[in-house]
Amino acid sequence: MTNSMSNIEFSKNLINQSFKILETDVISQYQVSFVVEQTDVVQMLVTLKNNGWKQMSYLTAVDWPDENKFEIVYILMNWERAVHVQVRSKIDRENPVMPSIINVYPGAKYYERECHEFFGIKFPGNPDYEKQLILEMWDDIPPLRKDFDPNAYSNKKFTRREYNADYKVLSEENKNKEKREDRKARAQSLKGGGNV
Repeated sequence: MTNSMSNIEFSKNLINQSFKILETDVISQYQVSFVVEQTDVVQMLVTLKNNGWKQMSYLTAVDWPDENKFEIVYILMNWERAVHVQVRSKIDRENPVMPSIINVYPGAKYYERECHEFFGIKFPGNPDYEKQLILEMWDDIPPLRKDFDPNAYSNKKFTRREYNADYKVLSEENKNKEKREDRKARAQSLKGGGNV
């Protein structure tokens, strides 16, 4: 294994010779990010996998409602070179579709399902992307979209509860003292076999 900065340079050279890069960001000595057009994503992932990035660590999205875009983010790891590569691309938010990459990284099957569930992005080529993974019987807009209103959802789905304000505000000095006294009382109670 060579030093990490030469690994970053290797990554940049590999990608720059084959793809039109919109933006490159060296995040750290162990991680670099490339922003590319949506049409280049799958081929770029194939190129990276063929050159040592065998592990897809994560796939997620970022919601940019002011731009009317979602940004798809793939994070890959090369264990030989100790470098993470992020592949990022923006897609349309109104009709969010990204080709599945399960033929390149089979483990993406579940990340794509999660991304569909939380953002509403479609992944044609993954036969299971529409199956619910985490949010059982969810019937609202995907919850990680920035236009999702958790308060409105909660008010619609759950009975409103009233809570009593039966607490006291302690100064920082007294808060720690009272915690120590509570722990001491619990410890004494346990030694004596009683409950506090």
